[in-house]
Amino acid sequence: MNNLDNKNLYKKLDTDRVAESIAALPDQLRQVLNDSQAIKIPKGYSQVNQIVINGMGGSNLGAHIIKAVFCEELKAPLTITPGYCVPASVDKNTLYVISSYSGNTEEPLSTYEEVKKRGAKILGITMQDTRCPDGHRVSKLADLMEKNNLPGYRFKVEHNPSTQPRLGVGYTNFGTVILLAKAGLLKIDVQEMEKIINRLEANGEKLKLSEPIKNNRAKQLAAKLYNKIPVIVAAEHLEGNLQIMRNQFNETSKNFASYLILPDLNHYAMEGLSYPKSNNKNLAFFFIDSALYHPRAQRRAVLTKQVVKKNNITVLDYQAVGQTKLEQALEILQLGSWLTYYLGMLNNVNPVKIPWVDWFKQELEK
Repeated sequence: MNNLDNKNLYKKLDTDRVAESIAALPDQLRQVLNDSQAIKIPKGYSQVNQIVINGMGGSNLGAHIIKAVFCEELKAPLTITPGYCVPASVDKNTLYVISSYSGNTEEPLSTYEEVKKRGAKILGITMQDTRCPDGHRVSKLADLMEKNNLPGYRFKVEHNPSTQPRLGVGYTNFGTVILLAKAGLLKIDVQEMEKIINRLEANGEKLKLSEPIKNNRAKQLAAKLYNKIPVIVAAEHLEGNLQIMRNQFNETSKNFASYLILPDLNHYAMEGLSYPKSNNKNLAFFFIDSALYHPRAQRRAVLTKQVVKKNNITVLDYQAVGQTKLEQALEILQLGSWLTYYLGMLNNVNPVKIPWVDWFKQELEK
């Protein structure tokens, strides 16, 4: 196994500045907070009875955090529907968010005409692009927003040198939060958000490359998950982080992973731990704990760990320390980004390259 305190390891494998992008999460959040002052949303956008977000891959990860963290505060139910289909319920009383980091994601863009025809209130979120020499835009969504005078957020990518959407989730995640807040569908305390960003910066110092493994929780977890299939477990406001971290394990670490949600898993998953017999060699359960969970959910987590251990399967855990649900979600986002990066280093892979996804896209176009 590679030494995570070996600087040459990162120079060899991280040729696309992934570590810099991960470290820049607080900068991404601060940029969005500053940009939010110029974002204008029509008043009528608050008069909706549902929110639908369509984004693929890294462009919908933030939506899962929003749905989990703000489930008790959102003034309309939120549905995440990545793909070509438009739900039958979408109508003039729907806020429909088209999310594409690059602005060229085929699936959400394909729904625009149908959503427009139904009279939905549409928002776009994408990167602020540049024009090509022939005058056309690099981002189709940015072009669509300009031509059709669609409100939304076009962010300038200042803090994601890797250029990977999954590493710019600070833009798409918090950008979508700001759009919904501007639409009057949830509330954000700006001063509290500034404090959260400052705390994330301080916490990031403990997870960065130069921090040795003896003091670095992300490196320690990566070392324990090496050569294992991680099964991530969380509850309630941290459910959205499960999908993000699962995706990061797959894309960044090139390591298969899955997730289970408390308390739902207690009604089926525990019985599947016995077979195959190789489970105790291959699986590692990673529990994300929180004092903000319902007391019964906390008790369930304790008992579930005992069940996993009784099946001789590795159990790891992390106690979120953030003071609010949003802060904890961002804390776990930061931890997961570093953890999966370090596991990628142990797997001796470039964290940016996605050869199977690239192959699939090429074949799809034939």
